[in-house]
Amino acid sequence: MRLSVCLLLLTLALCCYRANAVVCQALGSEITGFLLAGKPVFKFQLAKFKAPLEAVAAKMEVKKCVDMMAYEKRVLITETLGKIAEKCDR
Repeated sequence: MRLSVCLLLLTLALCCYRANAVVCQALGSEITGFLLAGKPVFKFQLAKFKAPLEAVAAKMEVKKCVDMMAYEKRVLITETLGKIAEKCDR
């Protein structure tokens, strides 16, 4: 399955879970940073979660793959996820 489809499905699962349909701002910010921010900025964003170094390294490795996608496609995914988040927040 393509990486963008995996990201979309994961975000849907996390954002639209019935028990808590409100999207956490930190999650939304992290996903947007994952898709659009540069590596140094995204690494700084991850620091607020105090994740283990191995987890940060793994996330940065996946980000390398995401960064190879065309920027326009990443923007489109971000906009789509924003629309999904709006519907989940209602």
